[in-house]
Amino acid sequence: MIDLNKQLKILIKTGKVNFGVKQTIKAVKTGKTKMIIISSNCPEKFKQEILYCAKISNTPVYAYKGGSLDLGALCDKPFPISALTIIDPGDSEILKLTETEE
Repeated sequence: MIDLNKQLKILIKTGKVNFGVKQTIKAVKTGKTKMIIISSNCPEKFKQEILYCAKISNTPVYAYKGGSLDLGALCDKPFPISALTIIDPGDSEILKLTETEE
């Protein structure tokens, strides 16, 4: 089983990530996204738009069980993060999350 906390920290240090709902939607529409992580309390209207765009672009989505404050803290950010987009996973194995969760 993948340790999300450890893999997110590796991802932040070695990979390329976009934070925030607007950046996530923008990145998914460009088709350069490897994976999306959404917090449990992501606003519903944004969540639906992200899921719709992800389905069209065939991008995997991981539903993080914690809230946006938890996700922000996990990413070492002093602000809440409702959604993040993985452009390049770097040295992390975070993309394996979607393989084990589905």
